Amino acid sequence: MKNKSMFSPLKAWKYLVKEPVTIPKKMVFDEPREASDNYRGFHVNDWDKCVGCGTCGEICPTNAITMLPIEGLVESDGHKPERPAIDYGRCSFCALCVDICTSDSLAMSKEYIHISKDADTFYFLPDSKGIHQVEFDIAYNRDEVSELLDLNRYEIEEIPHEGRNQSFMELIKGYSKEMALAEASRCVECGVCTFTCPAHMNIPEYIRSVWQGDLKEGADWLYETNPLSNVCGRICTHKCETACVLGQRGEPVAIRWLKRYIVDNTPEGDFVEAATAKVSRQINGRVGIIGSGPAGLSCGYYLRTMGYEVDIYEEKELPGGVIRYGAPEYRLPEASVKADIDNIEKSGVKFITGTKVGRDISLEAMKNKYDAVFSASGYWIPKVLKIDNKDHPGIRFSPHFLAEARDFTRGMGPMPQFHEDVIVIGGGDVSFDVARTLNRFQRMKNGRANVRFIARKPEEHLAASREEVVEAKEEGVVYHLDRSPTAVLLDEKGTIYGVEVALCETVMDESGRAKTVCSEEKEIIYGTEVYMAVGNDPDFVYFPEAMLSRLKIDRNKIAVNQQGQVEGFPWLFAGGDIVRGPDIISAVADGHKAAVGIDEYLMSLK
Repeated sequence: MKNKSMFSPLKAWKYLVKEPVTIPKKMVFDEPREASDNYRGFHVNDWDKCVGCGTCGEICPTNAITMLPIEGLVESDGHKPERPAIDYGRCSFCALCVDICTSDSLAMSKEYIHISKDADTFYFLPDSKGIHQVEFDIAYNRDEVSELLDLNRYEIEEIPHEGRNQSFMELIKGYSKEMALAEASRCVECGVCTFTCPAHMNIPEYIRSVWQGDLKEGADWLYETNPLSNVCGRICTHKCETACVLGQRGEPVAIRWLKRYIVDNTPEGDFVEAATAKVSRQINGRVGIIGSGPAGLSCGYYLRTMGYEVDIYEEKELPGGVIRYGAPEYRLPEASVKADIDNIEKSGVKFITGTKVGRDISLEAMKNKYDAVFSASGYWIPKVLKIDNKDHPGIRFSPHFLAEARDFTRGMGPMPQFHEDVIVIGGGDVSFDVARTLNRFQRMKNGRANVRFIARKPEEHLAASREEVVEAKEEGVVYHLDRSPTAVLLDEKGTIYGVEVALCETVMDESGRAKTVCSEEKEIIYGTEVYMAVGNDPDFVYFPEAMLSRLKIDRNKIAVNQQGQVEGFPWLFAGGDIVRGPDIISAVADGHKAAVGIDEYLMSLK
């Protein structure tokens, strides 16, 4: 090899003053050169598919991707109002961003030439037409080999359906440590789920705690926004999972079950400490709460962490409301309910049970006794279908029956009375709770079961969660769907012998919503006892008439402001069913919001 002169490097200095050679843009696009297949050219992004999760930016090894807020886009369930911008001064064209894209929106085109003296043009917000708004063929896209996401959920273990309806043993066994770690590893920590969760729980943070094996930290994250994580880890409606970005291409992360893993496996001392160590101050203020359901418990707990004295009034013998007297034992064990309520009590909240507001203490007396009052009285008056013989004394209703069932399974009462051939009318989760509970009682007592379930809609349009519909069928509940009850049938002695129903069909209306149309054709479903589970109404008996007339109530829901404050009554706050409707996690969110509102209100008076 020929030796170079020691002065060779100095020759490069001539380029310092030499005009650079630039190929005119016109020449480039007059005769474009076709890139090879699988070429990694400039990015394209389908904004209709993109959910703004930012996973592409997280994986980028050169920090070339920045998520930018986009004017006109709004945050919604499963979507952030952001899109990825790419700095081609940094980008190494490795395509990891495409490999991990959760929504299949990001790809790389065959366009690879960009010439400009303006450095800012190399920082680009790609859309479906690319950097020059000229459509090029897609070159690089993810394939099976380059897939980086684990799209399949690790299924939780549950009791096989054969024989499980012989007892009230909890159906779900929960994740083992290995399964929980595997499921937690699927989370991309984008936080899209947090917006959709009514309580805006710190979901990515507590899932990371599972992955890192720090369950004490996980419990701390849970108690930041939800003091009923034992309960919600079992029967939450898990709306967060409908927003999980992995659900775009596969199965969403099992967020609810990972929450349950934390509460089931955190040492008791650590769990109690996570709940009770948050009382940050002591304030000279007292708040009375009506109802010890999820909203009342949540509000009481967070007020207590702010330093207020809190009394919760409960009509029944035990606190808990719907979580103690509603959901069956096989879905929500008594030990789980007790653990959450005990921790709230240990934080300093006082429960006054067996006391009904409006009967044992008036609302006016509470106003005089406390600095503020939070009403979370719930929905406990059963609705009645407008059908013939609807007032027959042999008809039973879900709130009363499920409360009796819970007392029996916790050893505080006898097994409820029931017939051998029963009919349940409903369509939501509560109606399936009734049907499945009756199925168990019948098998425990008679060794056989005959529970017939009537609903106006087909299986795919029932309001109940999919797991309820599937599990009830597995357990032997007999479905009579697309049937609308028209009459409870009585014999000559006035005894129930069945329900007359009209045959129905579900069609889609012009707006795309399911609509039930019933025909004149009738049939009879035979049974000697009818249970109605078609919803409940609130009991506003504790409001004085003069006050009730001033409340703004629409469809049995009290109007409140953003802080949960009742309009026209600054000392009164409300939440839960009587504000938003029945949903446990939404009630928890209402209670937390009202606690903050009450604190702001009371601080403003000082």
